[in-house]
Amino acid sequence: MADIRLVGLGKEFDAGGVVAVRDLTLTFREGSTTCLLGPSGCGKTTLMRMIAGLEVPTTGKIFFGDEDVTRLETSKRNLGMVFQYPVVYRGATVREDIGLPLRVEKLPAAHKAARVDEVIALLGLEEYANHPVDKLNSATRQKVAVARAVARQAPIILFDEPITNVDPDFKLQLKRTLRELFSRLNQTIIYVTHDQTEAMTLADDIALMRDGSIEQMAPPRDLYGRPESVFAGWFLGNPGMNFVPVESQPAVAAAVLGGAVPDGVTAVGFRPEDVLISSGGPQRGAVEATLGHVSLATGGQHLARLLHADLVVKAKLPWDSPVATTRGSQVWWSVPLEKVRAFDRHERAVNLVSAEQ
Repeated sequence: MADIRLVGLGKEFDAGGVVAVRDLTLTFREGSTTCLLGPSGCGKTTLMRMIAGLEVPTTGKIFFGDEDVTRLETSKRNLGMVFQYPVVYRGATVREDIGLPLRVEKLPAAHKAARVDEVIALLGLEEYANHPVDKLNSATRQKVAVARAVARQAPIILFDEPITNVDPDFKLQLKRTLRELFSRLNQTIIYVTHDQTEAMTLADDIALMRDGSIEQMAPPRDLYGRPESVFAGWFLGNPGMNFVPVESQPAVAAAVLGGAVPDGVTAVGFRPEDVLISSGGPQRGAVEATLGHVSLATGGQHLARLLHADLVVKAKLPWDSPVATTRGSQVWWSVPLEKVRAFDRHERAVNLVSAEQ
């Protein structure tokens, strides 16, 4: 195993016209799975390609453990790769396809066969072991591509959106397989995706990217519950965070914070599922609103729009909530203070305890 360290890493294209990755310094922990998550064009694939040796950095260095691999060609970096489209060898059986990278290793034939059998079992491919790989469906071919990368037992494996082009009927199956696989492997894994559900399901850490930079890197639960920027709060979640601007809604912001708004706070944010709603009349610290459109959300919940002047607050309600059936009625909403995040004019999180002192 090995960690992956980036020091001042940057990449520009078109003779300095397009900055794809900006001065990154961070470490991907040894033996962990890190998802590079972000919108299209944020630089996540370029970053992975530099780690793989498929792109040469404009600035900075890449280390695998203590080894500087910045200028080392891909074939000498001892890593496995799985791409968006499953790369398979036509005419080969599943067993033969998985074993192809092992031909160059100076191992006894029995040892190679045992390694292939091990990953076939690990990925549940036993029934396809002797089938022509190019005759399988897309999800099973991608499993074969994953198995081939794992069989090499390289210390690092890179995944470039491997589920994106899999048939929708098989995506959930493959995601479950990868989750189980990652929990067993000891390799350092970097997984590129634009799908937050994949990242939240598969990652030990998520590195959220925006405009070539890392917006925040943290375990999924921490990233979701304690976003360090407005972008992180907005990007994660379905829907993302609610934001109340202090300038246009000072009274609402103060109510959410349970008192006065600390100096330097320009917005407060909170998740729709953390909004508490009552129809029982005015309550201390609650904000009055009109219940607007109500629709079904995931998990059988209701997604309600709460209207207060020009402010719209989204709230997720239990499926059996009586409030969800009374559109147009007056309600009162609040948020537990421990679920509230405050942000400054740079859209970065503010520690409320420090702000009050």
